[in-house]
Amino acid sequence: VELVESGGGSVQAGGSLRLSCLSSGTFFREYEVRWFRQTPGKEREFVARIGYNGASNSYADSVKDRFTASSDSAKSTVYLQMNDLKPEDTGIYYCYNQVYQVWGQGTQVTVSS
Repeated sequence: VELVESGGGSVQAGGSLRLSCLSSGTFFREYEVRWFRQTPGKEREFVARIGYNGASNSYADSVKDRFTASSDSAKSTVYLQMNDLKPEDTGIYYCYNQVYQVWGQGTQVTVSS
């Protein structure tokens, strides 16, 4: 199983980015993949996941109403749309397959004030 993130970059506060996580090596199930991030000086933290079997998505309180997780099964890809970005969102964003316990390599997001 392999996960590859992309879409990170540098933006100003209030801007948007869309991260992608391409999954390979297993049958794609979007609800198995979570988004985490590691911000400077903090431990890696949960950000978002897609709900199982039609259930609501889950988000960390710090990103709720700003970030949206989605997926495209035909592309075996999970997305994280990030709007109204803040400097405290700066960090490395990872996707994680909870069944196979596999992490992607991460993608850097930098938000300047």
